Amino acid sequence: QVQLVESGGGLVQAGGSLRLSCAASGQTFSGYVMGWFRQAPGKERDFVASINKSGGNTVYADSVKGRFTISRDNAKNTVSLQMDSLKPEDTAVYYCAAAWTGYNLPSRREYDYGSWGQGTQVTVSS
Repeated sequence: QVQLVESGGGLVQAGGSLRLSCAASGQTFSGYVMGWFRQAPGKERDFVASINKSGGNTVYADSVKGRFTISRDNAKNTVSLQMDSLKPEDTAVYYCAAAWTGYNLPSRREYDYGSWGQGTQVTVSS
């Protein structure tokens, strides 16, 4: 399995930006579909964005489409989430996740992801 460590969370005002990063170690990073999920207080964990193994195909939750951008650098074993035009409803713990799948497509399905980071808090003030 791959080990994942997120960084880059924090407190930001509405309309601002943050960039989350996830560093992976262990098995071959380029063999994993990568995703970001988030969990707000009292709510279930929700899909945010996913990127395929080669980095050329991405999918987003409707709530973040046009504001968030997922990217990866297979040479550096990292995946990032650029978050712009942040809203108070984006406040959550954000988790990086890795899926070992047999296909080179992004995934919205939480059950595809077998490795998870510890999470990083993002707080957006109004």
